[in-house]
Amino acid sequence: MNRRKGELTPAAIDRGWPFQIALLAQLSEGKLGEEQALYCNRLMRCSRGHTVFYEDQRYNIHCFATKVGAEAFLAKFGGEWFDPRDRGRGAEWNKWFKGRSAAKAS
Repeated sequence: MNRRKGELTPAAIDRGWPFQIALLAQLSEGKLGEEQALYCNRLMRCSRGHTVFYEDQRYNIHCFATKVGAEAFLAKFGGEWFDPRDRGRGAEWNKWFKGRSAAKAS
């Protein structure tokens, strides 16, 4: 897989912005998306996030450098915590295997 020079990789995003919130994609579009962008200017949100699919629903992953920023976003816009270890790998890179990391920890 080729990368453009200077582009953040998913691994770099996970390291630099480890506090991640999954929000249904339709709740991040249009006016709501604009409102979120303005609100997140002060929350240290990564300019690039992820998109994953879970049970035929598309989720945008909003990535934050601080837990305080992620919690503020969660309180205002909803969503749920996303663990990057639950994201698919290889051909399944865009799938969300919800709870997989918790099962491995047990």
